[in-house]
Amino acid sequence: MKTTQFYPVILTTDVATTARFYVDHLRFRFCFESDWYVHLQSVEDEAVNIAVLQNDHETIPERARGRVGGLILNFEVDDVDAEYAQAEAHGLPILKPLTDEAFGQRHFITCDPNGVLIDVIRPIPPSEAFEAQYSADSLPV
Repeated sequence: MKTTQFYPVILTTDVATTARFYVDHLRFRFCFESDWYVHLQSVEDEAVNIAVLQNDHETIPERARGRVGGLILNFEVDDVDAEYAQAEAHGLPILKPLTDEAFGQRHFITCDPNGVLIDVIRPIPPSEAFEAQYSADSLPV
């Protein structure tokens, strides 16, 4: 399968509030907007997209309708400290404070209005123990 684009679609009961969260806090813009579906694109990188869909819309198979669960959206950024300060200033819930991880990440975790976890990350050098687990061309820094 040759994929031409990939993006997550968040099922929600409140499309407008969810979309507004990503626009207001994660610098997305509206590309398509209806009452049941919104397609958003990063204002900084057009290859970064996300969509929001009414959770009971007829296009969703009935058995799959509902809320998103068990999902973490990772956003790699250049300055995670600045993003953390902005998240705190905007009153976003901080579920995991800014932390350096031995596996090669400096990150924090917040969530969107649906409880979807948002992990904001800057890659850092991993510890020696974790460095050995990366392929040679995949070291984070």
